[in-house]
Amino acid sequence: SYEYSDFNNVEFDSYMIPTNEISTDGFRLLDVDNRIVLPMNSQIRILVTAADVIYSWTIPALGVKVDGTPGRLNQTNFFINRPGLFYGQCSEICGANHSFMPIVIESVPVNYFIKWISNNVNSSLDDWK
Repeated sequence: SYEYSDFNNVEFDSYMIPTNEISTDGFRLLDVDNRIVLPMNSQIRILVTAADVIYSWTIPALGVKVDGTPGRLNQTNFFINRPGLFYGQCSEICGANHSFMPIVIESVPVNYFIKWISNNVNSSLDDWK
């Protein structure tokens, strides 16, 4: 689950796309139904927690890894200097479905991000797609 708390609490869940539903240009076990959209050339701060077990939110191409621990709030920050898609996964052995928790960040220009977040303040992601 993701929440943009600085933008009227836009919230959504992101799940892996099942193999039988993935498009021909998608990545098996890595693509998700709702990507994290972030502005490029901006300092990004991520707050992470967990509800049940320890997770590790990891995006190797960005050099980001932060653990989510139940009852604790952890943070990290990073800077994305180019547009594109960045893939990651939970990198902690957190249970039976550990390998089925992909993360996809879509880095976009700031004006596109503002348009995206404006459209999502009053609607769900499904309405915008």
